[in-house]
Amino acid sequence: MTPPAADATPPHPVHLVVGEEELLAERAVQDIVGRARAADPDTDVRRMRIGELAPEDLAEHLSPSLFAEGRVVVLTSAQEVAKDMATAVLRYAAEPAEGIVIVLVHQGGARGKSFADDLRKAGAEVVRCDRLTRPAERADFVRAEVRRLGGKIGGDAVEVLMEAVGSDLRELASAAGQLVADTGGAIDETAVRRYHRGRAESSGFTVADKVVAGDRAGALEALRWALVLGVAPVLVADALADAVRTLAKVGSAGRGDPNRLASSLGMPPWKIRKAQGQVRSWRPEGLAVAFAAAAEANADVKGAAADPEFALERAVRRIIDARELR
Repeated sequence: MTPPAADATPPHPVHLVVGEEELLAERAVQDIVGRARAADPDTDVRRMRIGELAPEDLAEHLSPSLFAEGRVVVLTSAQEVAKDMATAVLRYAAEPAEGIVIVLVHQGGARGKSFADDLRKAGAEVVRCDRLTRPAERADFVRAEVRRLGGKIGGDAVEVLMEAVGSDLRELASAAGQLVADTGGAIDETAVRRYHRGRAESSGFTVADKVVAGDRAGALEALRWALVLGVAPVLVADALADAVRTLAKVGSAGRGDPNRLASSLGMPPWKIRKAQGQVRSWRPEGLAVAFAAAAEANADVKGAAADPEFALERAVRRIIDARELR
C-alpha cells in the first residue's frame, strides 16, 4: 500500500525538538528537512553537535548563501549548550535569515531547560518527543505507525505485536512496517502470530496471561521458553507486575463499559475487557498476595536474588496459588 503524502508545508525558521524518545526526535528532524526540500529541492542540510561549535562557527553556518539556496542547520544535544552559544542562537532566533531553518534537538529534562524555555519564548516551533512509558501510549504509536504506512490493525493484533516485539519503538516501527508490506495493510492477530511465531508465544506478557488465568503448567512452560529464547528476566517480572496491577485497577472500577472506563483507567478498552473476564476468578485477598509476590520478583531480578530465573518460577507459583485462595 502507498503511505499518505508527507506534509509539504514550508517549515518555520526556528524549531525546538525536545524529548527523550530518539526515534520520534529523528523523525521530527526528517519531517522538517523533508518539508524544506519540498519547497527547495537543493536545500543543504548540516548536522552538528552544539557543544562542538563556537558562536563564530554558528554565524558562518547561518549566513545566507550568495546563490540563495535553502539550508537546514540541525544542532543536536542542545541541552549541553554553553552560555555564549545560547546567546548567539537566541539572537539569531529573534531575526532569522530567509531560506535558512535552524533545528535545535534537546533531550529534555532539567539540564539546559532555561535555554529551551528561552527558545519557546523567542517563537521557536516546538515538537514534543517525550518517551512513551505507558503500554497504552505504545499501542497508540503502533496504530499510528500502521496508519502512516497505509494499513489498518486491530486491537488484539496490537496487543500480540507488543507482546512479541517488546517496548522499543524502533523495533515496533520496524515490525509494523514489515507487517504492512507482507499483508497488504490489513493486519489481524493471526497475521502477527504467523510472522512472529515463537516470540509472540514466549514473551513475558504470555507468561503473565497464563499466570493470571491460573494455568500453572502453561505458565511454567511459557516461562522456560521465554528464558531459553533470551527474554530478559526483568521483562518477565515487569509483565507479571503489570498483569496484577491491571487486574486490581479493573476490579476496583467495577463492571462498567470498557470504552467509558478507558480514560479514567488509562488503558485501552480491549485490555479492560480482557481483564474484566480474568478478574472474576480472583478475590481481593488473593490480589494482595499476588501484588507482594510480583513486587518481590521485581526486586529479585534486579539483584536481590542470586538466581533470577528461580525467583521468577517461585513468583509464578505464588501468584497462581494466590488466585486459588478462597
